[in-house]
Amino acid sequence: MFVRLTGKAPYTYLQIVENHREGKRVVQRVIATLGRADRLIAEGDTDSLLRSLARYARNVRLVDGYRNGQLGAGAVRKLGPDLVFGRLWQTTGIGQALGQLLGDRKFDFPVERAVYLTALHRLFEPGSDRAADRWRREVVIPGIEELELHHLYRAMRWLGDAKDQVEELLFHSQRDLFTEVSLAFFDTTSVYFHGQGGESLGQYGHSKDHRPDLRQMVVGAVLKQDGRPISSEMWPGNHADATALLPVVDRLRDRFGIRQVCWVADRRMASAATVDALNARELDYILGARMRRDGRVRDVVLARAGRYQDVDENLRVKEVWTGSRRYIVCYNPDEAATDRADREAMVAALEDKLRQGTLHLVGNRGFRRFLRIEKGAARIDPAKVAEDARYDGKFVLLANTSLSADEVAVQYKRLLQVERFFRAIKSVVETRPIYHHWDSTIRGHVFASFLALVLLDELERRFRERGFDFEWEAVKQDLEALGEMEVREGQDWYLVRSALQGVAGKTLQAAGVAIPPSVQPDSRVVLKT
Repeated sequence: MFVRLTGKAPYTYLQIVENHREGKRVVQRVIATLGRADRLIAEGDTDSLLRSLARYARNVRLVDGYRNGQLGAGAVRKLGPDLVFGRLWQTTGIGQALGQLLGDRKFDFPVERAVYLTALHRLFEPGSDRAADRWRREVVIPGIEELELHHLYRAMRWLGDAKDQVEELLFHSQRDLFTEVSLAFFDTTSVYFHGQGGESLGQYGHSKDHRPDLRQMVVGAVLKQDGRPISSEMWPGNHADATALLPVVDRLRDRFGIRQVCWVADRRMASAATVDALNARELDYILGARMRRDGRVRDVVLARAGRYQDVDENLRVKEVWTGSRRYIVCYNPDEAATDRADREAMVAALEDKLRQGTLHLVGNRGFRRFLRIEKGAARIDPAKVAEDARYDGKFVLLANTSLSADEVAVQYKRLLQVERFFRAIKSVVETRPIYHHWDSTIRGHVFASFLALVLLDELERRFRERGFDFEWEAVKQDLEALGEMEVREGQDWYLVRSALQGVAGKTLQAAGVAIPPSVQPDSRVVLKT
């Protein structure tokens, strides 16, 4: 039923109309003609009618009453986070996997709900488990009412022990997505601790966060060719990258039954022993090569003449064979120009410094690579400058795959997917710093971040499928603004939903979630009596 105007100005009339079905057709039927619209408005009759009808319009009455401060008010909670990610928690299979593993375990609290709360907290208000315990009071999440802080600690410890099983269940539950794993991208990063960092995980090592003063752990991730995360790996902080890839290769084969896959990893993984082991296993690979340290690459591959093939606007490649080894030399003209400009600026600055004295320059690594020091005197070495120019805008790949040279280069550049994944772990979900004392709890803490990013990855895929291009910060802000308020009219309690803002509606649509009613009875009224 609705109101419409009919006729031509100034003789327009206000009518109440309803739709009804006659056979297969929907037709409109006039319930009443209220009179000329201009006279009804001028004399205030429409206002009187609306005020009279409002007494029987509960939703409008409650919303207006809440906004005008005329009703009793209770708690205000964020509704949006769980609406979207609660659905994705199920559609990705995470909730079911946890439920299957928990089975008949006799925990005295809902472990799956504790893990979900922790993962959701990582996305919206990243912080410690203590912060997650405080945050849960601000959000609507079914089933978390009885959770306490010590439950979150226990849940993280269980999750750390169950990590591998969760990943395997997720893999097999989405088998249709993973049957054609033709490429696997692997990389590592470091995550630092404040404190000892568990029983054995926290060790001093090469810090990618530039915090050598703190203990750390090494975290690895494997993504398939479309960027979907498959598994995560965790080692003590002194674990060398050169020894990281091969155990992951073997574990992936054993755990998931993935045999024929091309591994893509950067030059830190490409030790001679690793390459030999991959060849012995008859596995394909695309590995970054060390241009400056590997004599074969430096003196033979880069010196080999040959014409570059254009792959993209800023990518050219050429193929070089040395014996049975296949190398792909990649060249980016824009990066070459940047490298050249940086070097020229450094050399110019170095010349200025040399006029002021030389001793303090020896400890500067950037300057030192262009210097020749003889008998306590330093000068710029033109040969070293020329040698550095050989590497401008270039990177070299070692590959044994049958993919073409241009496809090898394109796939290697997709290794940036893993780097973006790690950046998200450290920024979006702020995994670091970590305060837990037990290795299993630390593993659970990091794996909760991994699960959070699985959810975020799924949402972003749904955005792309629908042509949406939303920044996560905007999505997060608009979902947090979608809340529900408890209001009381007489003895009855209701939940009033706030209006959707920004991209919240599109985000609900992408997640496959219906917009909740604007007003509904509060089923939790028993908690307030």
